[in-house]
Amino acid sequence: QVQLVESGGGLVQPGGSLRLSCAASEKIDTFVSWGWYRQGPEKPRELVARITGDGTTIFVDAVKGRFTISRDTATDTMYLALEKLKPQDTAVYFCNFRPTSAMEYWGQGIQVTVAS
Repeated sequence: QVQLVESGGGLVQPGGSLRLSCAASEKIDTFVSWGWYRQGPEKPRELVARITGDGTTIFVDAVKGRFTISRDTATDTMYLALEKLKPQDTAVYFCNFRPTSAMEYWGQGIQVTVAS
């Protein structure tokens, strides 16, 4: 069972930046997708960005041009760089890993708060 450890969240002012990390507990060779979801106050959980197994990156429209997703194969860590943050980006961000279409793992969630 893969464990996902998230880090990098916190409080940031509007316009600021953060980098979230998601470290996997074992070597990652192949997968269907690896990415981030978020859940804002009284909102459903939504996809933010993900990398597919063939290297394709997918972003929700609300974060295009502001967020970047990347993967470090040497450390089995996936990163989400958040820039030009807005108050509406405030949410708990969850790392999501799908080694196959039938398996799925979630991180514990990490808070990102964008406020003055």
